[in-house]
Amino acid sequence: MQKLPDNFETYDEKRKQGFITMKNLKDKGQRVIGTFCSFVPLEIIYAADAIPCGLCASSEEPIPAAEAVLPANLCPLIKASYGFAYTEKCPYFYFSDLIVGETTCDGKKKMFELLNDIKETYVLQLPNGRDFPDALSMWRDEIIRFKEKLEDLYKITITEEDIKKAIKLKNRERDILREYLELGKLDPVPLSGYEMGTLIDASSFSFDIEERCETTAKRTAEVKELWEREFKGKKSTRPRIMVTGCPNMGVRDKIIKNLEELGADCVVIDTCNGIRTQLDKVREDIDVYTALAQKYLNVTCSVMSPNRPRFEEMGVLIDEFKVDAVVEIVLQACHTFNIETYNVKKYVTEEKKLPYMSLETDYSQSDKGQITTRLEAFLEMLM
Repeated sequence: MQKLPDNFETYDEKRKQGFITMKNLKDKGQRVIGTFCSFVPLEIIYAADAIPCGLCASSEEPIPAAEAVLPANLCPLIKASYGFAYTEKCPYFYFSDLIVGETTCDGKKKMFELLNDIKETYVLQLPNGRDFPDALSMWRDEIIRFKEKLEDLYKITITEEDIKKAIKLKNRERDILREYLELGKLDPVPLSGYEMGTLIDASSFSFDIEERCETTAKRTAEVKELWEREFKGKKSTRPRIMVTGCPNMGVRDKIIKNLEELGADCVVIDTCNGIRTQLDKVREDIDVYTALAQKYLNVTCSVMSPNRPRFEEMGVLIDEFKVDAVVEIVLQACHTFNIETYNVKKYVTEEKKLPYMSLETDYSQSDKGQITTRLEAFLEMLM
């Protein structure tokens, strides 16, 4: 039987339920792997008959505790994620058999060294760019080493057939998620970007992938039926916004929800917790390790240098979703996205001829008024 944390009774009800859910899964023998990033090849985890749990935190609650160890001027996502582990307040970290990190930003990879003191943390060595000759082969070898790590951890053999089945399963989910997220192409858009993002994040804590697919497909069908019945043939005058940049879970209320309450529609969320990771599927007609390496090396995160595919991908989304303007979210101390805003602004304003604004923020509410003022001024220019 799995033990609950000593301070379990002090947790709020929602977090308690998360602990109970994970404890029940673990008591049934479920294997659990904690992950942080969209570069982690989830198919390998599913092939090991394990479930992946996302550990990126979106609350400022544990940040003061994290700052006892980490620098205060660090990305809030890193501090919050570490803080939940450090205080044992995250059920998904607490019950994970292994934590999987990756060498994306410098802050995360150094944080993983400290995280390893709390629970074993395996770090995938990601290439810094896609363009150098050995990048794909290096990443392919790293995926194989990850597979071998899970084999050793669980004393199992993961076959290529296991991986093929996992690829088909995840590709099916990607198709369903993409169809849901592409509801933003409709005009008028029949649901908010806030709802889209919330459903995607919430579904990651439903550990039955078939159930996730069914829930998302059902919601997509409901919204399409609603659009046909109540929206088709009408035309919206609300500006259509692309939100790009950093993961937005911890700032969704004060930016995305705020934008929509001020009169815009966030029709496409171009982030790693949005459409970015659903655009490409894993090829099913080639060697499984090469296919996984190609898919996961093509994630257009700003950690890649150079990162021209991000702009090419943005251009396609801007056209397909008929975007009127772009708002970029940059989390405090996220240097890769912050520096890349220069090229994003240049691309959006010069090549796509659209308005652009960048918002640098953290998980606190201290800048909410300032952000609202800036968003109001930006939207006035569009309307």
